[in-house]
Amino acid sequence: MSEDQGVTDQGPKQVTGGEFDGWTHWPHDPFESRSGPFYYREEADGSVVSAFRAEPRHMNGGGFMHGGCLMTFADFALFAISTKELDGSHAVTLTLSGDFLDPAYAGQLMEARGEVTRAGGKTIFVRGLITGDGKPVFAFNGIIRKIRKG
Repeated sequence: MSEDQGVTDQGPKQVTGGEFDGWTHWPHDPFESRSGPFYYREEADGSVVSAFRAEPRHMNGGGFMHGGCLMTFADFALFAISTKELDGSHAVTLTLSGDFLDPAYAGQLMEARGEVTRAGGKTIFVRGLITGDGKPVFAFNGIIRKIRKG
C-alpha cells in the first residue's frame, strides 16, 4: 500500500460551527484526525496557537492524558507553528523531545504555543509549551525538514 493511498491532500480547511469555529485543521491527515482532532489559528500578533478539547478517549488507565496523545499534539503543533516557514511545502519530523510537567484531564482545553527558533533552507527548529486550561503540562522541542513529495 502506498503512503498516499486513501489520503486526499486538499490542504488545510477552516472549521465552521462548534467550539473551534474559525480555526483551521488538516482533514487529510487520518492519524491526527482520529487522534485529535487538532486545530490551529493565527493570533493577532502573528503567533500560532493549536488546540483541542481533552476527551475521555485521550486519557490513560490512570485517568490523565496519555503521553502519546501529548506527543502527537506536540508534533501537530510543530507544523502549525512553522506554517509561515513551510510556505505550503511538505515536511517530516526529524526529532521531537519533550518534558512532562503535570497531568492533563478530560474536559480541559489543551493549547500549544511556541516559536520557530531557527529556520533556513530545509530545516526548521521549533520549541513550545502545551497547557491544559492554562496550566503548563508539556514542554517540547522539535526539528522538521521540508521534503519533496515523491
